[in-house]
Amino acid sequence: MAKLELYGTASCPYTQELRESLEWNRCEFQEYDIEADPEARERLRALDSSVRAVPVLVEDGKVIQVGWQGRGCVVGWGS
Repeated sequence: MAKLELYGTASCPYTQELRESLEWNRCEFQEYDIEADPEARERLRALDSSVRAVPVLVEDGKVIQVGWQGRGCVVGWGS
């Protein structure tokens, strides 16, 4: 089974919507809040440094989706 990871933020409503969709479809996934978890933020940045919005869905180490239904929340990477 593919390993799914959801990278998002607590303040992004689209992260919540994607999470709910994954749960509705009974997909197993691990979720990371890139605002609260600096290590997760760096993992996402290493996967694709061009990503500027959340939510981001990663499957087996590859970014497969950025945003949810054409929408997303812009994030600042900080230092």
